[in-house]
Amino acid sequence: MPNMSLKKNPMPAQDPNVRNKNYEEVTLGYTEEMALDEALRCLNCKNKPCVAGCPVMIHIPEFIAEVAKGNFEEAYQIIAQTSSLPAVCGRVCPQESQCEKYCVRGIKGEPVGIGRLERFVADWHNNNACDAPPKPASNGHKVAVIGSGPAGLTCAGDLAKKGYDVTVFEALHLAGGVLVYGIPEFRLPKAIVQKEVDGLKALGVTVATDTVVGRTISIDELMEEEGFEAVFIGSGAGLPMFMSIPGINYKGVFSANEFLTRINLMKAYLPDSDTPIIHPKKVAVVGGGNVAMDAARCSKRLGAEVHIVYRRGMEELPARHEEVEHAEEEGVIFNTLNNPVEILADEDDNVRAIRCIKMELGEPDASGRRSPVEVPGSEFDMEVDCVIMALGTSPNPLIKSTTEGLEVNRKGCIVVNEEGLTSRSGVYAGGDAVTGAATVILAMGAGKTAAKAIDEQLSKA
Repeated sequence: MPNMSLKKNPMPAQDPNVRNKNYEEVTLGYTEEMALDEALRCLNCKNKPCVAGCPVMIHIPEFIAEVAKGNFEEAYQIIAQTSSLPAVCGRVCPQESQCEKYCVRGIKGEPVGIGRLERFVADWHNNNACDAPPKPASNGHKVAVIGSGPAGLTCAGDLAKKGYDVTVFEALHLAGGVLVYGIPEFRLPKAIVQKEVDGLKALGVTVATDTVVGRTISIDELMEEEGFEAVFIGSGAGLPMFMSIPGINYKGVFSANEFLTRINLMKAYLPDSDTPIIHPKKVAVVGGGNVAMDAARCSKRLGAEVHIVYRRGMEELPARHEEVEHAEEEGVIFNTLNNPVEILADEDDNVRAIRCIKMELGEPDASGRRSPVEVPGSEFDMEVDCVIMALGTSPNPLIKSTTEGLEVNRKGCIVVNEEGLTSRSGVYAGGDAVTGAATVILAMGAGKTAAKAIDEQLSKA
């Protein structure tokens, strides 16, 4: 019998005053009882509007129907038909603006907890399934994938399932891209990412770490000397943006990229870590997106008083509502309608304050959001000893500068057609390297699109 409750089953979580002092996962996941109850809220709509909202087109009603029957492994296999990273997506995808946005149950109440059910199913599989997936027979074709983030891993997984000999080249010492260096442990445990990577290796994917394409080896060398018939560029957008204000080079000013990489990849918060990180007393995080929330919540766990400085209001924050809510619960302070104009330092060039000006919202800009306007004479100083800039990122220019004939736009993003093909024959691209910083699931969608096009190209060869 359907569950007609207007509210989804709440997600169990650690107490805010406990979790803001540790790096263990904040949300604890559904129990089997909760998953069964939530699955019964799905109406199994004939036209399946939720699927249209999913960039990788997961068969959502079908997998939820299996959950409702208690067939959790069958549910996982349905998800795995189109998604290479279900345990990741169930945790970090913005379902509220994608699949759940179109759920019919959301018209008169809360949508079905699709993401929470996806996470439950993936975790159940990872905890209970023992057999590795069968390795497909080789089709004799070689493909190189640059970058082991969500776009690269998805492209590699889809091609490996079709028998391609795939090698993923990763610049860092661990595979996972932004999933390991950008997203904190308390949101996405790294063991989960490693499990997904191990699953791809079981399919025959080779992962070559510590390999900087454009320095260690070029795309031309991959194709002309190493025998790769196609290349997918999924190198992400790891070049941080800074404000053009005085004091940006003082000691104690970080990009969110550097700060989070030290915390997430290098485990700098551990007492015996070889990678240093300052333990600030008071932090200003500039920005309002998910990366800003991650930096703020990591800073809180280092024992600091943490302020988000954002030039628009709370309603305009681009971060997921859940991340903002978690940050507030953990004690992060939001100083909205404020914008930095200068960073101040002591005689040793250590940050001592950030000077801000108050803002008010004017007319909507091109994006539809109301533009922030400075309030004259409203400058004030906030005493801090650390400033973290979380203002977005752009693609690293290394691959473009070392690859002849690769077209990019004025923002440095690689230009592709609808199939992910670049201006170079046999070279495809997708994810943040093409769009600029976006979501994990959109990058995965781009990886799938390119894998399909590569398969169509090489299967004719």
